[in-house]
Amino acid sequence: MSGSLWLKPPTTTPPLPAPPRPAPAPDPAAAVPDPDPAGTAPDPLDALAVRLDAFVAAAVHPDEIAALLESDGMTDDHIRLAYGRNDSFELAEDLYARVRRCHPEPPPPDGGPAWAEGLGGCLLRGLVFALPGLAYVLAGPLLAGPQGRYGLPAGTVPLLAGAVTGWVWNQALSHRAYTWLGLGDRAAAARALLAGAPAGALAGTAVALFAARDGELPAAVFAAGQSLYLAAATVLLVLGRERALLAALLPLLGALPALRWDLPDPLRVALPGLSLAAACLVAARALRPGAGRGAAGRGGPPLAASVPYGLFGLGSGVLVLHAGLGDSLATGTGAVIALTLSMGPAEWLLHRFRGAGLTRLRTLTTAREFRRAVTGTLVLCLGGYLTVLLALTLAATLLWPDTPWPTPARLLALLLIGTVLWLGLLLQAFGAVTAAAAVCLLAAAAQTLEPAAGPLAAGGAAAVLAVLSRVLLVRPTAHRL
Repeated sequence: MSGSLWLKPPTTTPPLPAPPRPAPAPDPAAAVPDPDPAGTAPDPLDALAVRLDAFVAAAVHPDEIAALLESDGMTDDHIRLAYGRNDSFELAEDLYARVRRCHPEPPPPDGGPAWAEGLGGCLLRGLVFALPGLAYVLAGPLLAGPQGRYGLPAGTVPLLAGAVTGWVWNQALSHRAYTWLGLGDRAAAARALLAGAPAGALAGTAVALFAARDGELPAAVFAAGQSLYLAAATVLLVLGRERALLAALLPLLGALPALRWDLPDPLRVALPGLSLAAACLVAARALRPGAGRGAAGRGGPPLAASVPYGLFGLGSGVLVLHAGLGDSLATGTGAVIALTLSMGPAEWLLHRFRGAGLTRLRTLTTAREFRRAVTGTLVLCLGGYLTVLLALTLAATLLWPDTPWPTPARLLALLLIGTVLWLGLLLQAFGAVTAAAAVCLLAAAAQTLEPAAGPLAAGGAAAVLAVLSRVLLVRPTAHRL
């Protein structure tokens, strides 16, 4: 869900001046004195600099100005005729040199420390990402059976198949709904969720049933409930109803005693069933605005634009599964818990990186200073996320029963996967979702085909994403969305 954090309504730029009209040809019969005997006719570039003064003064690099000129349709032919420069880049360099740098001060905070802005909401999202894991604790004994396929416990394959289908579908659906929200049409976002969420639940259920074999019907039924929950949670998270989702998940806290003691089977069924019913009811209520008909003739975002987000969900989801399975389910439990809980701090650090980039645009005066500052912020945010992930892994190992300490090799593999996830989310947030999805899919495919190459695949993916992030995000134009 975090890949869509940064979508917002498109901004507008000030209109560029129209090209100056040519002066009428002088009448040779009229004795008109030369209006400019010294040859000091005003340069039209001065008028353009005055009109664009605020934007040019705040620009960190001439490329920002060139992007503005080109986005307004100013062609090279027009630039040569009207301003005597060869192209938009030369014109932008002249404007950049003529206008003194003047970056506005960042707005004062509304209240509270700046570092805490949005932290509570992000931590809340991390909590609602992790709480559904208690449903597996409750249902575990009910799904027990003979050894399943691929050396996994019974029922694992249909559960994983349904979960991956839900991740792919709901990532793409979230992007489409967030795009409508960015256009200011909340009712259209609700309509997209109303149509897409039930379809995603049906798709996840169908895939889980298809993947089930003899003796795995209970797991397929649980996977159907899992798919239904993923659809409801997607609706509530996209529409900003995290607190309502948390309230719906509270019955799952009854699973905590199951970590130490056995619970009766009716209670094991009732608690997740109650949370599922509550989440679906709250989601249905949140979708009421989508029940009405949309405005006639209004076109929506292209469906193809959401496909890369679904592919990124597929790649990142498979990587998380590999982190959880590892050598055994016991050693991977702490890793999955840590990765799930870390999504809240990861989202907050993405916000901090975005905010720091905008602040640097307002306060720095050269492109070199901007590159150095953004690189430092990138290193600090990534390092902060990996520190949180490591701390959560150690805490989960201590608190979760019968979880062995991870070896240094498994810790390294987990941190590499965390690097891939965070950098992928960062690139997705800045519009480079296709590159992030491709790298994650290649790493996931390599680890699936050759599990022993997992650390190497994750390390290569982390290195590629780090280079891409450094190349793309040090450009000032990347931060002017």
